[in-house]
Amino acid sequence: MNTAADINTLQRGDIAVIVAVDRGARDPAGAQRLHEMGFDEGVDIEVLHRAPLGGDPLAVRVGNMTVALRKSLAALVEVVPQSAA
Repeated sequence: MNTAADINTLQRGDIAVIVAVDRGARDPAGAQRLHEMGFDEGVDIEVLHRAPLGGDPLAVRVGNMTVALRKSLAALVEVVPQSAA
């Protein structure tokens, strides 16, 4: 079974399940913003696009929404690839 990793480790087209948001309480304000956008435990996400030259920001689908995230905010979201969930 795969272990949880942040969204930044996923490739374009990957689908994963959110298992935690800011588990280490590194950025409570950022975690609150993510929750307001629908990033909650148990929700499926899909990586749609990465910007060239470093991939920041990246676009992900969460629910019926497409959201652009900076790498620093995406690092707060722990996921498990859907095939391993």
